[in-house]
Amino acid sequence: MDSSGTGLRALRAALFSAVVVLLSSGSHVLMSRVPLPPALAAGAFAGVFVIAFALAGRERGFGPIAGLLVPLELAADTVFTAGQHLCYGPAGGPVSGPLRAMGLEELCGGTPVGGPLTEVTGPADAAALLASPGPFTPWLLLGAHVSVGLVAAAWLRHGERALARLLRAVAASAFRPLRLAAAVVAVVCGPARRAVRAALAGTAARTRFPAHSVGRRGPPVSGALARA
Repeated sequence: MDSSGTGLRALRAALFSAVVVLLSSGSHVLMSRVPLPPALAAGAFAGVFVIAFALAGRERGFGPIAGLLVPLELAADTVFTAGQHLCYGPAGGPVSGPLRAMGLEELCGGTPVGGPLTEVTGPADAAALLASPGPFTPWLLLGAHVSVGLVAAAWLRHGERALARLLRAVAASAFRPLRLAAAVVAVVCGPARRAVRAALAGTAARTRFPAHSVGRRGPPVSGALARA
């Protein structure tokens, strides 16, 4: 039993996808004060899940997890920005996006994702930073995304290690009764098996015939003198 089975592989990929989408969508809604279209969030989850499932064939370390999680988080943030603009418009209005103007309401319809987060009030300095971004604001936001992604990658790595240990323990416990039964059979049947083997070896030794023989015996001595 290992973590590469289809069920566990799908579970690990789903957990990874949930972490990526929740981190990206939550931080994006908090900073933009605009909710996300539900179809966009579901599509991001499906895309991340496909990539994670393809790469979840074995246990991964911190480096591979972080190397995949951080870029996917940044890519999802970019997709969410584009989706908000297309569905809700630059001002964040409910019907001002280009897709709604083209009659594609089904792509933007449904209950928006992250609505309650738009009403969360943050610190005054953070609000001022987002309201009037300076030259270093994009780098600060990028650093925040990367830092959160690294923390999430470390958490996922601990989960991978714990899952691997659990699977090894379950496998050892599952085969322990079989090993115990084999040891009992060996102890009980060992002497009898050795006795049978020794008896068969003795029988083979008694019925052994020479492979080669040479006849050197001549006629009796008395018969030879009488003929002479």
